[in-house]
Amino acid sequence: MIRFKSRATVAASVFAIVALAASTSVVAVSSANAALPSWCGPKKITMGFTDGFGGNSWRLVTTAAVREEVKLCPNVTKLYYADGQGKTDKAISDIKGMVAKGVKALVVFPDAGEAMLPALRSAYKAGVVTVPYRVAPGGTAGKDYNLFVGSDFVLAGKLWGQWIKKNLPNGGNILRISGPAGNSQGADESKGLESVLGTTGKYKFIGAAPFEVTGWDPGKTQEVLTAAIAKYPKIDVITSDFGPSMVSALQAAVDSGWKVPAIATSDGNVLGCFYQDNKATQADFKMMTISTQNDHSRLATQWAVALATGGKTPKDKAYPSTLFEDSVSGKPSVVQCRKDLPGDVYLSAKMSGDAQAKLKTN
Repeated sequence: MIRFKSRATVAASVFAIVALAASTSVVAVSSANAALPSWCGPKKITMGFTDGFGGNSWRLVTTAAVREEVKLCPNVTKLYYADGQGKTDKAISDIKGMVAKGVKALVVFPDAGEAMLPALRSAYKAGVVTVPYRVAPGGTAGKDYNLFVGSDFVLAGKLWGQWIKKNLPNGGNILRISGPAGNSQGADESKGLESVLGTTGKYKFIGAAPFEVTGWDPGKTQEVLTAAIAKYPKIDVITSDFGPSMVSALQAAVDSGWKVPAIATSDGNVLGCFYQDNKATQADFKMMTISTQNDHSRLATQWAVALATGGKTPKDKAYPSTLFEDSVSGKPSVVQCRKDLPGDVYLSAKMSGDAQAKLKTN
C-alpha cells in the first residue's frame, strides 16, 4: 500500500483550496534585495490571477508557483487570486471582479475555453494586460487579449505515441483520458497521438473521442476509469494528462484482480509510488510520464508582468512538453517515488517536493 500523510491532512488542504472560492484572496507581495529579473519593469502594478478550477493539488502548486514568481518583482505590489470552482459563470464573474479592482495585469487559466472569450476581451478592452494560458480560449492576440501562452500539447501526444509504438510494437487498445469536454489540451494531445499511431490499423482508440471527459477531477476520473475497465475487457494502454487522478481507480481495480496496462501520462508522486508498489506483480505495467508543467504559470506570469510594468518580454511564447520518467529505459529518469512526502506533490516542478508538502500543511 502507498503510505503518505493522513487523509485528514489531504482533506484539509482541499478544503483550503475550496475556501478560496468564497471570496477573492489577496496576497501582499514583497521581494528580497536581489537582482531583478529582466521581465520586471519600473512601473508599479497590482495583478490578478484567476483559475477556472482550483480544486486539486496540481492547481495549488501551480498557484503557489505564480506567487513565487511575482515575489521576484517588487513592483507588483499586490496579487489577487480567484477560484472559478469549475463553474463558467463564476470564472467569468471573477475576471470582471479583477477589472473592477483596478488590476493592471491579469493571468487567466480559462478552463471553459471559448466560453471565456467575451470576458477576456472585455478585460483587454478595459486596458488590463490580459494573458490567458494553457487552455486556448479562441480569439486573436492583440484583439481579444494580449497574448495566449500555450504549450505544445500536440508534442505531448507525440511523445506518448512514440513511447507506445516502441514498447507495444504489436499494437493494442488505447483509452484516452483528459479534462473538461472540448478543452484544447486534450484535443491537441489526441492529435499528436493519432499522428504517430494512425486512426486505423493495429492501434485502436477505445472510449469516447477525442477523450473520456473527467474535468481533471479525481472523483470523476475514478468514475470514468472504473466504467471503462468494466466495459472494455482488453485495455492495453491508458493515456492521461493528469496521471495522479487515476490512482484511486487503479488501486481499486488491482485489488479486484485487474491487471494494470501500460500508462503514458503526466507525473505525480502518488502515481510514481503506485508504480513502485505494483511493478513486481504487474507484468504489463510499463509507464512513462511527461512533466506535469506546474511551471507553465510562471511563464504566463512573466509575460503579464513584463507587459504591464515595462519589463523585457520573455523569449518563449509557449511552455515546452518534456519527458520526465520512463520505467523501461530509465531515461531521462526512472519512475520516482518519495514516500516521505504526500502523494499530491509533483517532482518535475521547479518548487521542491519538500516545499510543496509545506503548502499542504500551512
